[in-house]
Amino acid sequence: MNYRTLEGFLGPHIRELNLLCCSAMPPSALGSIGRKCPNLMVLVLEWAERGSYDEFTGNFHQMLSCCAYLESLCLKIRGVEGPEYAFSSGIWPKSIKVLKLQPALEDDVISLVKEIARNENWPEVIKFPSLPSTCLLQSLSLHVRTISDKLVTTIAESMPCLLELELEDRPWKDPLPHGDLTNVGIQSLGSCDQLKSLSLSRNRQNCQTSFKRVNDMGIFLLSEGCKGLESVQFSGFSKVSDAGFASLLHSCKNLKNFEVRNSQSLSDLAFHDLAEAPCSLTELRILSCNLITSETVKKLAFSSKLEVLDLSGCRSIADSSFYSISSLKMLSTLDLAGADITDSGMSKLGQGSAPIQRLSLRGCRRVTDKGISQLVLSGGIVSKTLSSLDLGYMPYVSDKAAHAIATGGIAITELCIRSCFKVTDSSMEALARKGSLENGSRPIRRLDLVGCISLSVQSLQMLKKPLFRGLRWVGIGRTCLVDKGGSVLSEIYEERPWLTVCSGGCEMGCRDGWEYHGGS
Repeated sequence: MNYRTLEGFLGPHIRELNLLCCSAMPPSALGSIGRKCPNLMVLVLEWAERGSYDEFTGNFHQMLSCCAYLESLCLKIRGVEGPEYAFSSGIWPKSIKVLKLQPALEDDVISLVKEIARNENWPEVIKFPSLPSTCLLQSLSLHVRTISDKLVTTIAESMPCLLELELEDRPWKDPLPHGDLTNVGIQSLGSCDQLKSLSLSRNRQNCQTSFKRVNDMGIFLLSEGCKGLESVQFSGFSKVSDAGFASLLHSCKNLKNFEVRNSQSLSDLAFHDLAEAPCSLTELRILSCNLITSETVKKLAFSSKLEVLDLSGCRSIADSSFYSISSLKMLSTLDLAGADITDSGMSKLGQGSAPIQRLSLRGCRRVTDKGISQLVLSGGIVSKTLSSLDLGYMPYVSDKAAHAIATGGIAITELCIRSCFKVTDSSMEALARKGSLENGSRPIRRLDLVGCISLSVQSLQMLKKPLFRGLRWVGIGRTCLVDKGGSVLSEIYEERPWLTVCSGGCEMGCRDGWEYHGGS
């Protein structure tokens, strides 16, 4: 949207403003937003940097100074590493409760944290607990170059009343010992005894590194100090073993969401006595942990409240796990990407009692058309509840699977068949008519065809009315549809202006390149 168009909607009546993919707005728009919307309480801003740092910073500070009632700010800047001084100013609203900044520099963030702490009476509240608390900041989310002890201890000491803390880094090289996160930084978080949600992640997109200086002792101390944790997300803790992770499951009685990613040491032993743990998990995500097998899944058979199970990248998950998965009567999301499962497992899942709505089988190379047919045509619960299905990178999925989905997957509205080389125009024809049949089937709303090289340019004709009614997003990258579909695509754009046709390699539902492409 052009800013001049947006400007007509702005005014003192605006309390919440979400500006996404702002790649054509000048920095002066920030100052104008502050002046026109003085009562703004929630601002989400995705900004592609334009102009000089000084211009951006000046307008950003002006906006903050005008928005005295701002409670939630989420700022994501694309294309810059900073700006390094945009976040350190003396005019942060004292009303701020939720703060998310991406990206930010460590020294800049440390100054900001201390500044916000000075605006509140946390030292007095800690010293005199009977005083009424004005600890307004409840949630802090930061994406930095490197998470260090200095950053974490500053946050813990300056903001002991935090309820939610999310830190992610993306180092370019292995951090030096004095500039990395160690047990000292982890232990300092124990002073945040009101913490409900903690996420610490090391992204490996730029460098294959991990938190090598945190071990079980640091996690033991954390679990003892933060017993009220309800959500824990750890990524890249290569030196933490089963004992460390298990201590969180057994110490945090209110734990509902547990996620571990890229752990070289996490195995089935961490979940050996899960049934005796005091917590009652609703979401369990174990991603790219190579020592996890079907034995862990079997321990979940009595998890009556489990709603989300994500085991993507755990390549030792086999068909034997489906006996337990199929009995989870609250399970709505299941991700088995890369698992060593077969058509036999699909048959068990299709006949089970798990009301799964979102299912990912991406990269499950041993599942064929037969397995997909058994999943959606079995008449079981999943055939009626499944709304999103990911079959990307599955070499034995072809038109037969697409026809089975069009016929039996009555609730499926999102389908990914990315890089399924055997999918042809026949699949497009079957899916195009889904939702127009008299079986109560819902139409496809999002369809990922990226890398489906057997599609011909003639298949584009099926994106025209009246077929694919309800379609809102389609990905056609790395196919002949991009290079040879020029005139037909122009007709589709004109006929269906609300339809997003993505010609890149974006994942489903991209927003003009703003979707996250980060590595694990």
